Amino acid sequence: MEDLLNRSLEVIELAGWYAPVLFVFLHVLRPFLFLPVMLVCVAGGYVFGPFYGAVYSYLGLMGVSISFYWLIGMLPKFHIKLARVKDKMFNGRERINVWQLLIFRIMPFMHFHALSFYVMEETENYKQYVRKSAIINSSPAIIYTAFGGLIHQLPLSGVLIMVIFLLVLIFLMRTKHQDGSFQSNGKFL
Repeated sequence: MEDLLNRSLEVIELAGWYAPVLFVFLHVLRPFLFLPVMLVCVAGGYVFGPFYGAVYSYLGLMGVSISFYWLIGMLPKFHIKLARVKDKMFNGRERINVWQLLIFRIMPFMHFHALSFYVMEETENYKQYVRKSAIINSSPAIIYTAFGGLIHQLPLSGVLIMVIFLLVLIFLMRTKHQDGSFQSNGKFL
């Protein structure tokens, strides 16, 4: 897998002016190549620098999200499988707000397409799905590209501390109701 990524990056570096197109295309192919989002975004920061790497990663992640929306309808078995994964991930919990989705999107162990599936089910139409995806895809593009090297080089204890920090952030993003109970506020858009 890493060898495939290294060869792909060599081709992209030698590609010249159309290298960004190849990189965005690599993002769109990423799910079929079983490459982690974090790895491709970090590679984008390495090859293109933090700013352009984030822009190209964002475009690639949007390409993945948009193609996912249309492909999921054509693949009923994949639709059923993702529904099960999403149900296991969220276990019938309350609605998740956009701030929590931004954090979930950068957690390496969260299934990218299960989150997209959740967003698809929570939105009423394609336009709302694209708007919400445009917001939540910004977090991995920016954070993995800008801080990817740091995250990638952290020891296991550092990664665990960061995951705990992100879980605390999700906990704090809940909405308190008048009766004193907490619930995620899913109405951001």
